[in-house]
Amino acid sequence: MRITVFASSALLLVVALLLTGATPSAQRAGLFQGSADDPSIQYSTGPLDNVVDRLNARIDAGTLTLGFDGPAGYLKAAVEAIGLNPDSQMLVFSKGSLQGRRINQQNPRAIFFNDVAAVGFVRGGEALEVAVQDARQGVVFYTLPQKPVEKPRFKREMICLGCHMTGDTQGVPGMLLFSTTPETDKTFGSVTFTRHTMPFAKRFGGWLVTGAETPGGHLGNGLDALGEKPTAVLPSTDGLYDPEGYLSFKSDVAALMVFSHQVGMVDLLIRAGWEARMAGGQGAAAKVPGANLPVLKAVADDVVDSLLFIGEAPLSGRVQGNSGFAERFAAQGPADKRGRSLRQLDLTTRLQKYPCSYLVYSPMFDALPPVMKGLIYERMWQVLSGAEKDPRYRSVLTLADRQAIVDILIETKSGLPAYFKPVKS
Repeated sequence: MRITVFASSALLLVVALLLTGATPSAQRAGLFQGSADDPSIQYSTGPLDNVVDRLNARIDAGTLTLGFDGPAGYLKAAVEAIGLNPDSQMLVFSKGSLQGRRINQQNPRAIFFNDVAAVGFVRGGEALEVAVQDARQGVVFYTLPQKPVEKPRFKREMICLGCHMTGDTQGVPGMLLFSTTPETDKTFGSVTFTRHTMPFAKRFGGWLVTGAETPGGHLGNGLDALGEKPTAVLPSTDGLYDPEGYLSFKSDVAALMVFSHQVGMVDLLIRAGWEARMAGGQGAAAKVPGANLPVLKAVADDVVDSLLFIGEAPLSGRVQGNSGFAERFAAQGPADKRGRSLRQLDLTTRLQKYPCSYLVYSPMFDALPPVMKGLIYERMWQVLSGAEKDPRYRSVLTLADRQAIVDILIETKSGLPAYFKPVKS
């Protein structure tokens, strides 16, 4: 994942890697082909609605002060203000940004996230890096200079789009998470975009991965300090680098797995909203030109496949973190009257206990134009009701899965169409 400002030389190199690296997984609808500056989008000039924009307003009004704390700078204050938790910390030591010269095995980059935002920290770096989901505009990027001033302010950045608006992000401003091969002094190594469809054994190259249990290994923890020791299960990062400035000794495997799903799902939701707006789909479906409906339906199908984890790479054994992330994540709910939630994690054969993405509750989903939201709900019901007979769906979603997902949605999702009824078969 790259949520930072790139120098021109680094930008060209990383973009080249993206263009020659892994391509997006097969999708019906291809990539977004419109312009971010189209009058229906106005990415760079349109109004914003996100947590960082609201924080800037509070800073300007004098109702929010961000404290500066030694080597961590504004990290603690920003994490708290944005609503992140230290147990979401993920650590990456691969180089791939303007601050790459500062990133290494003894000085990894720390990333914290929740459903709507991510903050990147490099000890000794020039700025904190922030990517936040805007309900309408997609992912918006900011930096917060790591210099103590009276009124520190988040600055919007556009140069990040050089990497964050590519084929790997559906052609819209989105999120990235890469698994990399070992690097040398002169190269970044090869990069592969990570999402929940990637086999577990190929994930997390260039990352630290901590936990209590993982199945069959992965590409993480390729540290010189570990030598020939087994790297699949690393309880803590304690002793691997100077901890000053960091908020945790963990880079939790459960957090990494959740984020692997989230980056791809967020990009699809942004794509869905932008396609509908470009097609004139701000109102009812009848107002969308008929020639545009096939594209919108194809995008909706892609969204639903990701929402329902169709094509998810199965786990070969139990995955268990040890930072408390999984437990806190599950406790956020909402839950139905039986205590079931779309945030409950399975981590034995798949990511979620009930395979429907928690991002169905996100502001970005709720802000989708009505025509796109309607197409998504129609396709979801076709699959969850059992009307879809394709084995690709039946092999992933059992009757019990479909029944539980629909029951949970009926009780917890506002605006759910009335045709969602308890599933019988």
